[in-house]
Amino acid sequence: MNQQATLIQIKLPDGSTREIPSGSSGMDLAKAISPSLAKKSIALDLNGQIKDLSTILNNNDEVKIICQGDGKSYDVLRHTTSHILAAVVQKKFPNAKVGIGPATENGFFYDFRIDDHKITDEDLVDIEKEMKKFASGAYEIIREEVKDADSKLAEYKAAGEIYKAELLEEHKNSNPTEYYFVDNNGAKIWSDHCAGPHLPNTKFIKSLKLTNVSGAYWRANQENDVMQRVYGTVWWTDEELEQYLKRKEEAEKRDHRKLARTMDLFSSHDIAGAGLIFWHPKLAVVRQELEDFWKKEHRKAGYDFVVTPHIAKSELWDISGHNSFYKDNMYSLKVDEQEYILKPMNCPFHVLIFKDSKHSYRNLPIRMAEMGTVYRNEASGAVHGLARVRGFTQDDAHIFCTREQYVQEIQGVYRLIDKIYSTLGLTFTVEVSTKPEKAIGADEIWDFAESGLKKALSELNVDYELNHGDGAFYGPKIDFKLKDALGRIWQGATIQLDFNLPERFKLEYTNDQNDTSQPVMIHRAIFGSMERISMVLIEHFAGAFPTWLSSEQVVVVPISDKHNDYAQKIAAELVEADVRAKTDLRAERMNYKIRDAQEKQIPYMLVVGDQEMASNSVSVRYRRGDNSVTMSISDFTDKIKAEIKSKALEGGV
Repeated sequence: MNQQATLIQIKLPDGSTREIPSGSSGMDLAKAISPSLAKKSIALDLNGQIKDLSTILNNNDEVKIICQGDGKSYDVLRHTTSHILAAVVQKKFPNAKVGIGPATENGFFYDFRIDDHKITDEDLVDIEKEMKKFASGAYEIIREEVKDADSKLAEYKAAGEIYKAELLEEHKNSNPTEYYFVDNNGAKIWSDHCAGPHLPNTKFIKSLKLTNVSGAYWRANQENDVMQRVYGTVWWTDEELEQYLKRKEEAEKRDHRKLARTMDLFSSHDIAGAGLIFWHPKLAVVRQELEDFWKKEHRKAGYDFVVTPHIAKSELWDISGHNSFYKDNMYSLKVDEQEYILKPMNCPFHVLIFKDSKHSYRNLPIRMAEMGTVYRNEASGAVHGLARVRGFTQDDAHIFCTREQYVQEIQGVYRLIDKIYSTLGLTFTVEVSTKPEKAIGADEIWDFAESGLKKALSELNVDYELNHGDGAFYGPKIDFKLKDALGRIWQGATIQLDFNLPERFKLEYTNDQNDTSQPVMIHRAIFGSMERISMVLIEHFAGAFPTWLSSEQVVVVPISDKHNDYAQKIAAELVEADVRAKTDLRAERMNYKIRDAQEKQIPYMLVVGDQEMASNSVSVRYRRGDNSVTMSISDFTDKIKAEIKSKALEGGV
């Protein structure tokens, strides 16, 4: 680099700055900091956006060097690996036309159209082998701007790359880029239209595995071509890969759809419609317990419960703005020649309740909560068990408060979320999402809202990640990422600030100057929906719910028919004590009944025979153990009631 070059200042994550010559890239910065850092560097966090290491830096940029193993490194690794998959598939099947190849939560996929071949499991073995060979070639990956988009479009079309041409056509005016694999002689050996970012070299890619192939519509549209989608996973080390494959195997055992069949939890029916859930008695009990727990904690936290209609005139959704930006996701129907909408959200209904009365700063905050069922027109291909449905019940709440109360209310919501998740045995991380590129509201309001969220968390000593530009268009938000027993991450609670609805509905209260002010509106859901939290808990506990949530808490097993009356007496006493108990009087062997109860994940089995009848006792066995303990009926009743009351995550004898 030219020693006379102008120096620029770069801000580093620790708050320090470093001067480097103008025109320096991210890699130049990494080398200037440390040669060892440069060897591990794979990308940049540049002003909150992930970029290639080759990106040229500007004065006062905020830069974090992303290394192998960093949280944000995996998407770069996986997306780059998907391009290697595409290169190998096109070499193996010259007629293959490529679609897209994004990173996913734990891997990647790439879509192909191959008219003369259907990819088999045997093909996957060969493709994976060739991908590893390709990666070991240590090909440099370079980015070039597409200066003549029309010429590039003609090139794609001539090669039959209709999907690449379609994508370039959409982005031709947005500074499109092409990425190339370059061999050691400087020859470009394969390229793809892509926005990046990517690894600087294929040598980083070692621990990969292709997992399966399936069909998919181009761009998820049933009117488009059918593609072959190849899935894979890639990690920085073989150990990470092995651990993931073990988790994947365990996750398949815990799949809530599979457990729903074996445990008789829920169903959906084509004759009723996709994405509409039928809660069977066992899961309905879990839901009822969750709702009761939720209501109790909300009462203690100062919330008032409301109930609102399932439909409203289209005019309401004009005012709220949903008809402008959410129309395709809403169901409509005609009533008395007027258009009505099945509510996709509860927010406008709670706004109307607030607006129906006059308010003073003296009676704020107002906290409204509702288990409100909503309906959204999800694509049929996107519907997935309890995770993605068309009708679901949100544990919704909205807080209307003054600006002075805002930080305190956010902290109250955080404490409530923490209490509920810890009771369920779920840990979480926190993200603060800031103003997106397309947003409403003045900068002053956004600054107030974002600084308030950060202040609320900081005062609670909560660590959080900043998610730049990912807030809702109407306000910033806090997202809670749940971690289950397998280490999988699920979207959990959300706290959102809203400037939009208070303005649209002209909400106001009388302030301490006897003038009118607009309240701050906070949206928040903790479970997200009863469907999603039930799915998370089914898979988190592998169907073995804690005793307080279990639909069947005790089964009494008589050793022979002569013990049936005693078994029924015990079950009746437990039911009277608010314990969910039943008897198993089937003409089966005792050991079979015990195994069956364990498979059904019933927490406690009480075996009764001559000895138990004589001593007015029970032989207690827990579902996860082989040992049994003899207890009096009253002692066992006291034990299980205490376990239920405390909402203990584990039981036992």
